[in-house]
Amino acid sequence: MALLGPRVSLAASSSLAMVMNSGEASISVIDMDKHQVIDTIPTYREPSHWALTPDRSKLYISDASGNALFVFNPVTAAPLGHIRIADPYQLGYTPDQKYLVVNALRLNHVDVYDSATLKLVKRFSPGSMPSHLDFSPDSRYSFNSMQGGDTVVCFDLATMAIRWTAHVGDTPAGVLWHNGKVLVAVMGENFVAELDPVSGLINRRVVTGNGAHNIFLPPDRSVLYVSNRLEGSLSVLDPVSLEVRRTYTLPGGPDDIGIAPDGKLWIALRFAEAVAVLDPASGDYISIPVGRSPHGIFLSTELQQKGRLTAEVL
Repeated sequence: MALLGPRVSLAASSSLAMVMNSGEASISVIDMDKHQVIDTIPTYREPSHWALTPDRSKLYISDASGNALFVFNPVTAAPLGHIRIADPYQLGYTPDQKYLVVNALRLNHVDVYDSATLKLVKRFSPGSMPSHLDFSPDSRYSFNSMQGGDTVVCFDLATMAIRWTAHVGDTPAGVLWHNGKVLVAVMGENFVAELDPVSGLINRRVVTGNGAHNIFLPPDRSVLYVSNRLEGSLSVLDPVSLEVRRTYTLPGGPDDIGIAPDGKLWIALRFAEAVAVLDPASGDYISIPVGRSPHGIFLSTELQQKGRLTAEVL
């Protein structure tokens, strides 16, 4: 691990949002109470997504084309160094904490690392542009979208083999295991596909909006949120029926979201160089300017949640 130079320490008592600006190689740190950017931390090239270590002591932020994971204190946003790793775009720990699975979108492979040592265990070459991922609750299977191949690939992490490949539509992105099924946002179209995790067959398609990009499950599991990046909207789905309950208009390319303890949604607006803070009751929101192409977003308040924290399951 290479260490970065010292920076100003941020108060541990503050609630902070960390926004990954993919278009300008930086991370905006926002005071959540004041709605102000209080620090901008440089990365190498293209920060995009995050993963919290299983003990919650470190936050990894991936810098894909920079070939690095930047490491932070998740409470204070203090930089702790960086780790060299090949093209980390999206990443996640298996529920049993045994493996860290990394999608290398630019290099077209999926890497499985030992979570304790970060030693490469297996490299798959499953297709073009591995994008998002999620796991079966028993940690045996990883489900990964291939943006360039229009597929979702299921990996068996016990045998380290590909289990199935399913064609789901143009440019699949966000993936979420939910109620025994695999949900996939199909960004090149306008729907979320529900897949059978055993066969990979599509059970149904739920229309949400143009550019359906990612899927989020809040802590109370009362709804599902789908960000429709090209349409500029956020769909609210019934978690059982998957019917659309409500749609919020959010111009500027809504991408990843975080959910604060007060229920407000912090949403990266990819095309607007801003983060929206939306009140889901009223539909009103404010915008906070950040850097170019804000992508992933992590809220330090998420550490208050019990259980496993990932970028999709909040």
